[in-house]
Amino acid sequence: MSRIRATVANIVKQSAAGWTVVPSQAEMNDVLRLMAKWRSHALAETYFSRQGATIYQGPFAGMTYVEQASEGALVPRLLGTYESELHPHLARFAAEGLDCVIDVGCAEGYYAVGLARQMPGVTVYAHDIDAAARIGCAELAARNGVADRVVIGGEFQPEDFQRFAGRRALVMVDTEGAEVDILQPDRGPALAHMRIIVETHDGIRPGALAAMMQRFSATHDIVRVDLGPKTYTPPWWLNELAHLDQLLAVWEWRSSPTPWLVMTPKSG
Repeated sequence: MSRIRATVANIVKQSAAGWTVVPSQAEMNDVLRLMAKWRSHALAETYFSRQGATIYQGPFAGMTYVEQASEGALVPRLLGTYESELHPHLARFAAEGLDCVIDVGCAEGYYAVGLARQMPGVTVYAHDIDAAARIGCAELAARNGVADRVVIGGEFQPEDFQRFAGRRALVMVDTEGAEVDILQPDRGPALAHMRIIVETHDGIRPGALAAMMQRFSATHDIVRVDLGPKTYTPPWWLNELAHLDQLLAVWEWRSSPTPWLVMTPKSG
């Protein structure tokens, strides 16, 4: 952690050296985010020293996780608060007798492995364009005893949804703007009958949310889910830390709104 601290300190010094007399709001925001990410890393290390690598609560409680995420904040995943706004929707879909999950943008496997554990009768098809992420997902699946039900793949094309036509599938897409390219029902008509959870990224791909609404409003009932406050029971040691640390422990590093669309097919 001392190496990270030194690196962050040097970046801050370099940034400050280039400031005008009064730094701009954007410059101050960049430094604030950098410092907050450093503190988030420190909190993750504290978690490992206190709890090990086991997810604390939520639908994936008890899952063995990684010590370094391929992207994004680690400690909210470990605490089980990460994207907790989706938990009731995942529970509802899980109760509907799914037989497969298609996870596009699986990263190191938080959802792919977590859902395989949560739904023992389901096969998860986990796709990512990044080779390191695919290796990490495979390793995480093996570590949690679900490697036989997590099928790893690379780039996923819109036409690939046709391979799952007629199945009770949940599609999860988190691809930093590429959701516009992947979720094309004119090229993958089977999507009309699939349950879909997609994170939209207008900050990266302007118009992504509107495009998803337009493409699926005729075939799906759509619920927009926005980031909200986190309600959970922290481990005892987190309650003893400063209030800022408690806030940063559940911060997901989002730089702009990324609302989810939870889409249920009208066809049943």
